[in-house]
Amino acid sequence: MKKQQKQDQSHLTLEERKIIQKGIESRSNKVSIAKTIGKDPTTIAKEIRKHREFRTRNTYNYPTICIYRKECGYCKKECDRYEEPKCNQRDRSPGACNKCPKTLSCHLDKYFYNAIPAHEAYLYELKDSREGINLTTKERDIIGNILKPLLDKKQSVYQILNNHPEIKQCEKTIYNYIESDVFKTNGIDLFSLKERLQRKAPKKKYKKRKEPINFSGRKYDDYLKFMEENPSCNVIQMDTVYNNPSGPYIQTLKFKKEDIQIGYLYKEKDNESMSSTFDALETLFGIKWFRKNMPVILTDRGAEFEKWWMYEFNKNKQPRCKIFYCDPMQSSQKAECECNHNYVRDIIPNEMNLSNLTQEDMEIVFSHINSSPRESLNGKTPYELAEFIHGKEMLDKLNIKKIDKDEVTLSPRLLKK
Repeated sequence: MKKQQKQDQSHLTLEERKIIQKGIESRSNKVSIAKTIGKDPTTIAKEIRKHREFRTRNTYNYPTICIYRKECGYCKKECDRYEEPKCNQRDRSPGACNKCPKTLSCHLDKYFYNAIPAHEAYLYELKDSREGINLTTKERDIIGNILKPLLDKKQSVYQILNNHPEIKQCEKTIYNYIESDVFKTNGIDLFSLKERLQRKAPKKKYKKRKEPINFSGRKYDDYLKFMEENPSCNVIQMDTVYNNPSGPYIQTLKFKKEDIQIGYLYKEKDNESMSSTFDALETLFGIKWFRKNMPVILTDRGAEFEKWWMYEFNKNKQPRCKIFYCDPMQSSQKAECECNHNYVRDIIPNEMNLSNLTQEDMEIVFSHINSSPRESLNGKTPYELAEFIHGKEMLDKLNIKKIDKDEVTLSPRLLKK
């Protein structure tokens, strides 16, 4: 039995990127390119996806390229059936269009990978990520106020750190900060040290790193306290489901009181996309309905949900809800939403390609899920409970249909066309 070849875990070099470019130009797949340079195929996939250059197609002669164009005749992009053709070599392997024999006749958007610009972008990102100080202004002042009086008493940095474990930085880091005048506003410079070290001042300019997201007032403990004071408020549990890190992504909203769950499909996993669901629901039902039926949102600390103001306020800066975040790595704090994802996974397993799905497919999926009887509802379905509370009109506006119990399908067969 042959031993598996160990893969190189080091960063990609310029020469390796040139090999990747040649592999794309020869139309080799990512696995073959990975074997050539001794890397994992996922490394090649991430490299191409991250550094390929997007070039939009010429829309003059072909403003729309829908696959149903010949059936329908003149086609508009706003059409519900509009779907652009796929290209496996562009979208899957090798993942770029370098020297594709169909480049001149192809009417699709294109991606090109160039080794030299890709390597330059990598070097810039590598340098940029290592610059700056990993302190907030508040943390800097706290540490500076501790150091100043003790340095005046001629204590060494080692003594101070040994007596003040609340300072998490190591001795070398504190020396580097002092040499870089980080604590200058606190009256600390090189001459404050007991023994001035003979080190050269760093040539790199320091810049402030991104401030961590402040969840104060919106943590899970704040949520529990808020619900004690407002027990009648309905809670909406929000999450994201996806099969590929590059998308698409399904945003799910679980209405705790009604027990229904709805889903929206997006190409991007960002705050703008996810908060657009709230804007659409407010436009559909009005802000009074939104404040009454979606007053409290509970979600995780994913990057796509961290801009809380985009969810709590509409475009006119009017408040519409209150958002809270679960503790890190505590998905059980929104257990109802997570458990309901088991139904989603029955229909959309991990290996399914979500790029072939549409929002209409999402409406079909959640119609079947909400039409499935629950033991917790004494055999009733979430659809029946929501219809009893709000009426059929609300569910129709959400495009959630009632499926006959014998017709409910909770398997991938539901989405086979």
